[in-house]
Amino acid sequence: MPDHVVLLSIPALRRHDVVAMPRLQALVGAGDTAELVPGFPAVTCTVQANMTTGSPPAEHGVIANGFYWPEQQDVEMWTSTNECILGAQLWDILHKHDPHLSSAVWFPLHSKECGADYVCTPAPIHNPDGSESLWCYTRPDALYGELLEEFGHFPLQHFWGPMANIKSTAWIIDSAIHAATRYRPNLFYIYLPHLDYAAQKSGPDSPEAQQALLDLDAEIGKLVDGFASAYQDQHLLWLVASEYIITQVDHVSYPNRVLRDAGLLAVIEKDNREHLDIANSQAWAMVDHQMSHVYVRDKFLLQKTRELLIHQEGVAEVLTRDELDRYDLQHERSGDLVVVSTANSWQAYYWWHENSKAPKFANTVDIHSKPGYDPVEMYWDPKNKCIPLDATLVQGSHGAPPLRSEQRGVLLSSEQGVFVERPLGDVDVADIVLRQFGI
Repeated sequence: MPDHVVLLSIPALRRHDVVAMPRLQALVGAGDTAELVPGFPAVTCTVQANMTTGSPPAEHGVIANGFYWPEQQDVEMWTSTNECILGAQLWDILHKHDPHLSSAVWFPLHSKECGADYVCTPAPIHNPDGSESLWCYTRPDALYGELLEEFGHFPLQHFWGPMANIKSTAWIIDSAIHAATRYRPNLFYIYLPHLDYAAQKSGPDSPEAQQALLDLDAEIGKLVDGFASAYQDQHLLWLVASEYIITQVDHVSYPNRVLRDAGLLAVIEKDNREHLDIANSQAWAMVDHQMSHVYVRDKFLLQKTRELLIHQEGVAEVLTRDELDRYDLQHERSGDLVVVSTANSWQAYYWWHENSKAPKFANTVDIHSKPGYDPVEMYWDPKNKCIPLDATLVQGSHGAPPLRSEQRGVLLSSEQGVFVERPLGDVDVADIVLRQFGI
């Protein structure tokens, strides 16, 4: 039984990608391999919660990368603290089993204020003038000061947006090695986002995506070497989990435009720009990659709303609340309807028809103001020096139920006998980790 476990959470890693990654192949070549099936929605925050709680969104409540809080009539994307996850996570269970079992949590979403002993996650400071100052939330508090002195600020501009690249993952790995050397936690959970960028921006089989594999592999090699030095003679088990798989897309749908054209979604004009008016909308959609939660004010409009959406190109199904148990998504935070895309399509949050009427934040990297995920933020319009408003640029997406083998990822281990080599769900990862500690 290992003394220490490292769990790498890697979006967009496919089984056949491993052969193009020599350092990763050397790490897991003699270990177990199994197909890893993400839950629905197959998006970052939900899958990470699935893996760390061992339960589906019907229980932990992370129904997407964002939440609609009806009391405030507000959408919160990405930024919720750990209290949004309802239920114990790996580090909580380890502490309960043995208070001396320590954990480090490095960069997964919703890790701010979690119960792990050591934490690092982006937490930029929002200044009164609207600008941001780079910073990270860490436990202990003083840790970011040490990391800042040694590695400089975490490069948030390379974590998301048109400048997203390997530099953010490299900083995550450098800082993780620093923490491993100093603290040697029993469990180290690390999110490595790099493969997410090129696969969405240029397509999962593009030359850019293939280069991303090589870039990430070099950083994984650095991580393995650094942890070998940090843990020295300790028995260290590595687990590598795909969060989800990105598929090629050639279509985008606009549920909010459909709802607006039907008179269900309301907008309010500010400075000659059209903003979503949740308070006066009968129905609107919080979109997230290949799915959306549609919130409908009056239940007698449910059938009409469903009929409008189900007939749109690129829509595979529209689920009512009574049907959400099919995907373990029956939670009070879920929409009154859930729209599911086909594998070749995704959903954009746009509600305007004329780009001149789009809110000013639409042309910027602003994950907080948009009521949905916006992958177009990875592109740059050099002529107008802004984010373009062309959702057809996106080449890859994820989130839909993994009905086909090419939508399913892989779970890898550095040793044999860690898990049975059969298809596993993302909720099974927690149990595999806990078994290594006799739980």
